Amino acid sequence: MRVTAKAREATRNRILRVSRKLFSEKGLNDTTTRDIAQSAEIATGTLFNYFPNKESVAMTIIAERLDHGEDEFRRRRRTGESLDETLFAYVMAGIRALEPFRRFVGPVIETMMSPFSKASSSEACERVRVSHMETVGELLREQGEAGDPSFVAVHLYWTLYLGALSFWSNDESPNQEDTLVLLDQSLRLFVTSLTNNSARAEKNDDA
Repeated sequence: MRVTAKAREATRNRILRVSRKLFSEKGLNDTTTRDIAQSAEIATGTLFNYFPNKESVAMTIIAERLDHGEDEFRRRRRTGESLDETLFAYVMAGIRALEPFRRFVGPVIETMMSPFSKASSSEACERVRVSHMETVGELLREQGEAGDPSFVAVHLYWTLYLGALSFWSNDESPNQEDTLVLLDQSLRLFVTSLTNNSARAEKNDDA
């Protein structure tokens, strides 16, 4: 019998729903694809028709939460802030959205999002990266940073961002205060690098 698009969507949503619960309770490493399939009341082979592995399931959940965080950032955004303050607010909106799933964010970053990961990136991972960097580029242009950021600037920012997320996922300080300090200093470093590059480019133009 042919499976309708509506039925496929319902099954996919059920997989994501039970996975949120399993990952939050057991963590990514201790949750198996069999656990997910049994909780979703489907065969393990059926699960692979929707997601190639459990990491892709987790990445999809994270992508959805980051989308929610971006919506919250745009809704609550204040005008008149400096570039580093705006970027801080943007990243923190995503972190707050991820809070219910902090337990498995770190392993997903290591296996799926890190530029040093040997695992192939999922569609959700690439969507997160592209969407996030498009927003960062938009914020840079609004703050007077002309043009698109260079490859070096993009790589620096993405590395700092993933490092902050990974640190936050394991931060045991009260209210993750150490993460706030790390993120603040990381974004100041990024903005300073942009300023220095702009000044160097202007100097070269005048030479």
